[in-house]
Amino acid sequence: MSVQGEFARLAREGERGALVTVVRSDGEPAVGTRVLVHAAGSVDGTFGDSSLDAAARAHAEELMWGTERSELRTESGVGLFVDVTAPSPRIFIFGAVDFALALCRTARVVGWRPYVIDPRSRFATRERFPEAEDVVAAWPAEAVEQLGGIDRATYIAILHHDPKLDDAALTVAFESDTPYIGAMGSRRAQAKRRERLMAAGIGADQLERVAAPIGLDIGALGSEETALSIMAEIVAVRNGHSGGRLADAKGRIHEAV
Repeated sequence: MSVQGEFARLAREGERGALVTVVRSDGEPAVGTRVLVHAAGSVDGTFGDSSLDAAARAHAEELMWGTERSELRTESGVGLFVDVTAPSPRIFIFGAVDFALALCRTARVVGWRPYVIDPRSRFATRERFPEAEDVVAAWPAEAVEQLGGIDRATYIAILHHDPKLDDAALTVAFESDTPYIGAMGSRRAQAKRRERLMAAGIGADQLERVAAPIGLDIGALGSEETALSIMAEIVAVRNGHSGGRLADAKGRIHEAV
């Protein structure tokens, strides 16, 4: 199958990849030459120049895991169009609680795929979470394995208040490349959690990855507004923004597409 055909298959089946095409060149590689970069980093095809191949792979990985948008890039005078296909980002919600129901609904509204994880099978049911992509009644490590692991486009929200479940979910999250780990709880609960995890050998650098208390400070009341606060923080992190008021923003308000 050609790289174009394989890229079309990835897009059709909701998988991740990037097709890099030469659109401007004074010689070699010829305009129209393509390479396909897979989510795992492997590359199909070549531009006949190892440094240009490496640059194309770097651009592809940045875009397919970052903005998830197609862009025109220039490398050593060669114009490269990086065409990206990617599934909607995932949010793993640990804790089959009322806040999780609201967060599932909010995630769906903005086009994300929510998953609910909780070993308590009486709470973790599809009937309680109809908007969830899947509901897994298992301990965090087992559930994550069932769901194919945590990649760079999977975000973590820990909502239960049981220390055993919190710590198990955080341990799994720390072992992953997730760009966001948020955990619910009062400042007192957060301090106790930090003490437990440090006593268990978790380093300060890992603990600094946790957004706690979870969400943006919008004065949220109730589960729906709390879900909005959490989802807003996650979207801000994904887009590399702080989540402040646009009225106070400097420079461009919205990214150019």
